Amino acid sequence: MAKRILVTGGAGFIGSHLVDALVLAGHDVAVVDNLSTGTLHNLPDGPVFFQQDICDETGLRAVFEQFRPDVVCHQAAQMSVVRSVRDPAPDAQVNILGLLNVASASVATGVERLVFASSGGVLYGETPVPADESAPLNPICPYGLSKQAGENYLRYYSREFALPVVALRYANVYGPRQNPKGEAGVVGIFSTRLLRGETATIHGDGSSVRDYIHVSDAVAATIAAFESGTTGFETINIGTGIGASVNQLAHRIREACQTALQQCRLPSDVPELQYAPFRPGELHSNLISCEKARSRLGWSARTSLDVGIPQTVAWFADQLFC
Repeated sequence: MAKRILVTGGAGFIGSHLVDALVLAGHDVAVVDNLSTGTLHNLPDGPVFFQQDICDETGLRAVFEQFRPDVVCHQAAQMSVVRSVRDPAPDAQVNILGLLNVASASVATGVERLVFASSGGVLYGETPVPADESAPLNPICPYGLSKQAGENYLRYYSREFALPVVALRYANVYGPRQNPKGEAGVVGIFSTRLLRGETATIHGDGSSVRDYIHVSDAVAATIAAFESGTTGFETINIGTGIGASVNQLAHRIREACQTALQQCRLPSDVPELQYAPFRPGELHSNLISCEKARSRLGWSARTSLDVGIPQTVAWFADQLFC
């Protein structure tokens, strides 16, 4: 059954792919985005677009009252660990106070379900073995703290106002449209720099391990979450359950850049990778278990790095050179 679905941050990376999928499935979609990092070029024809900051409570409430969504997929966020360490206040403004505005508007307008983009990549802290949803939370950076606070507030809203909430703890999402200009999103940053013949820098010795998930898999999980019929408040990890070191990832990207440049008939002398000191607030090992997603949502990741990295690099090459 078609739903009226509001996607905050819908002109951004994950949000715009989600909008594409929802429109294709026949839903009535609206997008809220202040265009600070997102772009209208990411959006298909069809969705209603509101250029609106989630930190503006009055303006956001007016959007909810006009569109009257059945489901809210809350993707809008400040998502840079480095930026949150440098200046925690704007991170909290968006990720906590902005989220409260979304939750309050959802309750006031009778939203049936809220799906929240949380983060398995920062909430658990150091996890040398895959952490499941029952593992203690131990965020070590302000970004992680704001995501933890967001979950706690949504647990309150779910309990007090009977608002069903699913908090999806995404691993490190990558893919086409990832913003290469910020400080988050290593795949987008490395791909763009290497394709341009610029150096890409690994912070630390490159042994840090992460779970990298393709955006198409994250979108499929998000749709499964709002279709799941779960009640109350739930947290669900969304990743592959497979770790890759930064060195392994970077070398895959570099090889894919060489191939993409050759296909574009351009010089394929890709710079060697450089190393710099480890940055504060970042983890050495972060792995998550995704068994709950399989059992509760019937979902599992399908796109391996061997497929996803070349596809993503080819997209960036097309944007740069074609």
